[in-house]
Amino acid sequence: MKRAPSLSPPPPGAGRVVLAKNLARSIRRGHPWIFRDALRTPPALADGAPVMVTAPDGQPLARGFWDTRSAIAVRVLETTAGRGADDDGAELVEARVAEAIDRRLAFIDRAETDTFRLIHGEADRLPGIHADLYGDAISVRFDGGGARAFYLERADLPARLGAAARARGIAVTSVIERGKRGDGEVAHALAGALPDAEIEVRENGLLFGVDLAHGQKGGLFLDQRDNRARVRALARGRRVLNLFGYTGGFSIYAAAGGAAHTTTVDMAREAIQSARHNFERNHLPLEAAELHAADAFAFLERAIGDRISYDLVISDPPSFAPSRKALPAALGAYRRLHRLCATVTARGGILCAASCSSHVGAEAFERTIVEGAADAGRRFELDEMHGAAADHPVAPFFPEGSYLKFAVGRL
Repeated sequence: MKRAPSLSPPPPGAGRVVLAKNLARSIRRGHPWIFRDALRTPPALADGAPVMVTAPDGQPLARGFWDTRSAIAVRVLETTAGRGADDDGAELVEARVAEAIDRRLAFIDRAETDTFRLIHGEADRLPGIHADLYGDAISVRFDGGGARAFYLERADLPARLGAAARARGIAVTSVIERGKRGDGEVAHALAGALPDAEIEVRENGLLFGVDLAHGQKGGLFLDQRDNRARVRALARGRRVLNLFGYTGGFSIYAAAGGAAHTTTVDMAREAIQSARHNFERNHLPLEAAELHAADAFAFLERAIGDRISYDLVISDPPSFAPSRKALPAALGAYRRLHRLCATVTARGGILCAASCSSHVGAEAFERTIVEGAADAGRRFELDEMHGAAADHPVAPFFPEGSYLKFAVGRL
């Protein structure tokens, strides 16, 4: 009789969890999440504790780490004993960090781009952690207390991450942890020092300021890098409207691509001021740029009333659907937004509509654009649908990682 493969026993401080549901197939295919309601009596373990996962019949299936509060109780690191991994997973983390960085360096031109995602969590088989490079600083985010405890206390992630980057010629002076607190974000140094001022980074040859201490996502949404490049290719001679423009990323690319005029709209005055600085640091003419600290919906309503239109409209709002429960309201908000966008897009003009809501599928999102345009008496024809840049991969074993939609079409 063929014996099931055995995993190394859990180290001290670790535990064993038994599935109440038959999830063996999903786990073996690589899905990295095990929810609390899929377990028999959950053990009393500390955040980040290594755990052995077994089937209801006791067959060992995987190893991972524990989260005491999240609905995702276990994040799976491996489904077999792996190649030379030690009992607490630290060596495995070290190897996967190096592999993740090598994958990016295979296609990132560092002479043109010194800011990109180094580790994309589950897709890089490092669940619960994202790490972004901004010049000589690395910004990390942990998804829950379990991930934070495991990667900091057991895997010594800051040291391993910095060492792996330096070994590949990337100068790293600091590793910064960023996370949410209330309605804002906080940051502190895990290694080195927190930058006391805005730092300048380069993306596709363009310069941007990022504030790792205070700015949302640092000041540049790295997953939109390839889509910003698409806007640059479309912008020549066009009047461009950039809604929810934050620090002006799409506007900078449009202006660099030869746009006749750009209009940037964002509610945050600090973001609009940063957008102005980004125009200046790239030596782009501010006389051909309007910058508005305003609500995007209200701005669109005013533009409609004033009969103002644009040749290229970019809409990149924050997530409208933070949970599945919010999905119906989110779809309604997207449809309303796309009605307004369609109304201000010139005949034959281009609409680039984005959604970062993982609960909104691509088909449902496209439908909100088509229906919103129809509400405005217009017809939207989709040319292309894109996702995040290649340093934000979507793994086939983790479809939940597919969140960004970027639709390009004509009205």
